[in-house]
Amino acid sequence: MTPLVAAAVLLAAVTHASWNALAHHITDKLVGFTLISGGGTLIGLAMAGVVPVPAAGAWPYLLVSAVIHIGYYLLLMTSFRLGDFGQAYPVARGTAPLVVTVFAAVFAGEVPDGWQAAGVAVSCAGLTGLALWGLRGSARRPDWRALGAALATGVSIASYTVVDGLGVRASGSSLGYIAWLMILEGIAVPVYAAYRWRGQLVARLKPFAGLGLLGAALSVAAYGLVLWAQTRAELAPVSALRESSIIVGAAIGAVFFKERFGMPRVVAAGVMVAGIGLMLHA
Repeated sequence: MTPLVAAAVLLAAVTHASWNALAHHITDKLVGFTLISGGGTLIGLAMAGVVPVPAAGAWPYLLVSAVIHIGYYLLLMTSFRLGDFGQAYPVARGTAPLVVTVFAAVFAGEVPDGWQAAGVAVSCAGLTGLALWGLRGSARRPDWRALGAALATGVSIASYTVVDGLGVRASGSSLGYIAWLMILEGIAVPVYAAYRWRGQLVARLKPFAGLGLLGAALSVAAYGLVLWAQTRAELAPVSALRESSIIVGAAIGAVFFKERFGMPRVVAAGVMVAGIGLMLHA
């Protein structure tokens, strides 16, 4: 992993935490995710006209990934509805890197070397610390249904991370891949919302349109950067580095949602930075 790739993934982490915070801020989670996923589809359609079409070998991955992403949206909406941002976001994101490490070894043949394994392990220790402190420091007791949804969300993240890592490498164009992924994955939630709110869709979405479309732009940028990075580095370290978004998410929760941060989170963030250093050493 070169410094340029690391910088791209860290920027993705910031944009990812930001769009998740916007989604959490919108009280009606279906409204938020309709705007974000639907906006992503519009951005994908605009991109599709000016970027290369993915190679034939990428389309099976695109279709599988779109299905997994739809499940991810449903699980994330559920975890945000049931739990605090400081609970749901760290648990969901912190679960993914270790699962990605296993999936990448099994399906992509990417067995991490000593430095990478150490970096992923240390980073995951920091992520786990942040997740546990998010549960302990929450303003309310953890909802175990929310925790279960967040853990399932983490498994879905790991699944689409590996599928997309293989797919974007087969696509010949990371921009083409992200464009068509946004088109395929983003349409399901707006279609469901239109069916549920027959005749009321525009009225429901209008008050939050600005925030939702900003979230869509941040979402596309965040995942586009990750997909580009996956063409230039192995999947496990990219996943672990990407989940430094938990640090950003914890700070957003403390500043904007008045959730506790605390010294343990500072220590956990330092552990995460140490893990990043080990991965860059590799």
